[in-house]
Amino acid sequence: MKRYTALRIRSLTSLTVAAAATTIGFAACGGGEDNSAGGTISFGGSAGTGDQDASSGGSSGSGNGGDGAGFNIDASTNDGALTADSACESQSAEATLVKKPVDIIIVIDNSGSMGGEIKAVQNNINVNFASIIGNSGIDYRVIMLAKHGKLSSQSVCIEAPLSGIPSGGCTSPPSQPVNTANFFHYSQEIGSHDSLCKILDTFRRADEFNLAPNGWEQWLRADSFKMFVEISDDGVSCNSSVAGANFNDGDNTAGGVTAGDAFDQALRTMSPAMFGDPNGEANYRFYSIVGMKENSPATDPWPPTDPIQDARCANGSAGEGTGYQELSILTQGLRYPSCENDSFDAIFLAIADGVIAGSKVACEFDIPEPPEGETIDLETVVVSYTPGTGGTEQRYKQVPDAASCAADSFYIENNRIFLCPDTCAVVQNDDAAKVGILFGCADGIPH
Repeated sequence: MKRYTALRIRSLTSLTVAAAATTIGFAACGGGEDNSAGGTISFGGSAGTGDQDASSGGSSGSGNGGDGAGFNIDASTNDGALTADSACESQSAEATLVKKPVDIIIVIDNSGSMGGEIKAVQNNINVNFASIIGNSGIDYRVIMLAKHGKLSSQSVCIEAPLSGIPSGGCTSPPSQPVNTANFFHYSQEIGSHDSLCKILDTFRRADEFNLAPNGWEQWLRADSFKMFVEISDDGVSCNSSVAGANFNDGDNTAGGVTAGDAFDQALRTMSPAMFGDPNGEANYRFYSIVGMKENSPATDPWPPTDPIQDARCANGSAGEGTGYQELSILTQGLRYPSCENDSFDAIFLAIADGVIAGSKVACEFDIPEPPEGETIDLETVVVSYTPGTGGTEQRYKQVPDAASCAADSFYIENNRIFLCPDTCAVVQNDDAAKVGILFGCADGIPH
């Protein structure tokens, strides 16, 4: 059997895992002859669509790759991290990978008492929020659910650079929002008590300007982690036509738990692909800027480990927002008092930092094509994990499907490798993790 000294890779650039190095090993069938090629093959670009070819001599690969995760492929067979038996030899690739995209859904109460909060949002959303997230390198977009218009009518107008409305353009707002690649404004009046119902009922319904004819769902990305930011000075009391349910927190702790838990199930039932399976892990986090009492100091958030605060802002508010608080606790989000609108700069900075720190890493990988003329035996795939701090390499076992998941395991579906939830959690908590993947050829098994 011919021994390969070149790699032909089409889909490797689609791997996405945060700040982690992932080693991907190929096992090419061959005999016992020596192959000491030690060249380095480099290619990059998350948007690449073309083939990339490189020889064993170490020349740089080229193709239709854009900016993105970089890959350095060591064609040497002397890789100690992964081994193969005498029937196959290993060739490995190490990638510096990136975090999953984040879609941030900001929902703003447009009722008459919200003028101060809306002004604070408009003053801070660019400098102290979007720019911070953008500078982190995270692929993000902001989706805003609120009535577009003049501040004097408790409506919201966002200017450049996030929006397409030029600086100063919101003094006399244009008739409709101007969306950009990172900002999508779904104009919808949000009442004092109905944010949760409007989230559900507008999901697949066109906005008033038909910028989202299929609802704001069309602006979400399937592979993104979702972050909600609720801004209201009141509680929850509304009926959702989509969910066929009533949500009412009663401005008390017990009602907040009931309303928050019911909304969580309604949201995930409506779109498990976007927000997580109702019986599994949520794919969203919920931040609350609501009428609850201040922490000490006032700009410090209430963490998820603290219970619902059944007391209102010192400066006064219409309600404690206990239903929103429950959603924050349920999804490990933070809570802030809405009446501290003079401190929204610090609050938005903290939320931006939370978005960055809390963004999830991907736990699924494309299986690249093998060297030309060879076939990968999927039953031989081996996945390993080495802690970023060093230590012993751990081998994960392959299970038939997601339903068979257990600790230290993974499965393959539609030609992609998926780490099981417990395994994924280990990798996500280790920013410097190394995940090794070794493939066997059709007549050799890498054990």
